[in-house]
Formats: sequence, structure tokens, C-alpha cells
Amino acid sequence: MLTGILAPSSGYVSLLGLDPWDPRQTLEIKRRTGVVPEDLALFDNLTAVEYLTFVGRMYLMEKTTIQQRSRELMDLLQLVDVEKKLTVEYSHGMKKKLALAAALLPNPDLLFLDEPFEGVDAVTSRVIRDLLAIYVKRGSTVFVTSHVLEIIQRICTHVGIIVKGQLVEQSSLEDLQRGSSLEQRFLEKVGTSEEASINLAWLEDGESNSGAANGDSAKSTVATEEPSEAS
Repeated sequence: MLTGILAPSSGYVSLLGLDPWDPRQTLEIKRRTGVVPEDLALFDNLTAVEYLTFVGRMYLMEKTTIQQRSRELMDLLQLVDVEKKLTVEYSHGMKKKLALAAALLPNPDLLFLDEPFEGVDAVTSRVIRDLLAIYVKRGSTVFVTSHVLEIIQRICTHVGIIVKGQLVEQSSLEDLQRGSSLEQRFLEKVGTSEEASINLAWLEDGESNSGAANGDSAKSTVATEEPSEAS
């Protein structure tokens, strides 16, 4: 809805001081916005370079600017080694990085990221976090959606909790965690019962299928090396 794909049934939204549902203003918003959707919607039969060039031309960028930024982003996100491969051959993590590169290419003022760290290795995750920190420091805004609360705690300053399509909580992360934790506040809002318990006797007993059939108990052994005494 915030990216202009769905129209609201009621209410009003302002993005970058503009109305996303006003035909006279929506193109200006899109020109200043980058999006990484859950469904990455890449073109399978294009290489990374071809896809970034296509996106750059959609934003009416100069050819030399597209080439320079594409090279820098592919270097940063470790896509250079696969730049000549078709995106259909990419892993999910590689596709995620290419989608992020495309969103950053036009240097937008507003960035929407849906689960940006899903399927991304630890090294690239650190690079993305540092990149977003620089992006925010200059005064731009990143809107992140994620089910991983640890990520929200590490990169966000303000949090909104949505339950069944309704925004039930919105405040700064600092206020939200005051006297509690983000996880606890989230569980309170989604209505998880504290009385809910896990009752799987077979899991607690560690009984395997073969052990149950033979009357044997299953055991695990961990090999350890005794430390040598200091001389």
C-alpha cells in the first residue's frame, strides 16, 4: 500500500511530503523510492549487468552513471563473479543482493525492504547493515519489514507491530523496550498465551523409532580431548 500498488480503503498516507495516490505526484515518489519486495520479481533471462542497466534506464539515469554505480554495487555485494550469469541461475541470497543493488542504484530518498537479510550470508549481512547505516545517516529513510526481531533491534530506530492487517503498536524502539523487551511486547500484542506449553513426551524422552522397536534406549556420545597438564 505504501509503495502505491494497493489503494487504501480509508485513511491517508504522505510519502516524501507527497500523496502516493495522486496521479500528478506518484511518479515523483517512485522516482525517489527504491523497493526490494518479498517476491523479488527479477528477470530470469538477464544478467546482473543487464538487469541493473534496465533499472537505471527506467529511472532515466545517464549511461555512465549506471555503469559506475552498477560496478560499485556489484563489488560491494560480491556479485562480480556471477555478473555474466543469468539470474535464473542465482541462489536466493544472490537474487536478494541483486534486488538490493537495483533498489540503491538510483540513490533514492526512501527505501522499502522486505526481509532484506533472508538467505544472505553473514559477511554480506554486515556489509548491508553498514551500507544502510550510511544511507540513514545522510537523512534518508529505510522502511524494513521482518519477522526476525533481532534484526529489528539492531538496525531500526522506530517500530510498528502489525497484527492481522492492523497497526497495533507504533513508537520508537527505545520507548517500546522500556521496562520490557521487544519480543515480550510483540508477544503481548499478538495475543500469545503464556499458558501455552509444548507437550511432546517422545521429544522429551529422546526415544527413537528404532529404540522403541527394540526396547533399547538411545544415547548420544560426545568425544572430548582431555587438556594436558602444564609442565
